[in-house]
Amino acid sequence: MWYLPFQIEFNNALFAGSCLWCLALYLAFASFREFVINTLEKWFNFAEGFLYTSKTEFERTRKARESQNAFLASLTSVIPFLIVGIFCNWLVAIGLGENWCISLGILAVVCCAVYDLGRRDASQ
Repeated sequence: MWYLPFQIEFNNALFAGSCLWCLALYLAFASFREFVINTLEKWFNFAEGFLYTSKTEFERTRKARESQNAFLASLTSVIPFLIVGIFCNWLVAIGLGENWCISLGILAVVCCAVYDLGRRDASQ
């Protein structure tokens, strides 16, 4: 166990509300989400090319590396939405009070999920 000379306190409502807003924004902005994922995947593939000195080894491991980079890009694509979700949660806390943060986060997730389902149904 680590000993810290200071105490770290986490506001669970702030954390939960920010994550709910992050999920709502991730669902609502599908085109921006896909743009971020594709851009990160291209960047990861480009950056990883400099790690290989042998062209044959680079081509031999291409499929596995591209799959791994696609996975990492989808994981890291959440970060911009989390930043904006923290800001949205902060605005709700200032405007309505901290008692409304989780409630409006849940409402935003449900509304954005219904919107996303309708968008997917309309595109088919």
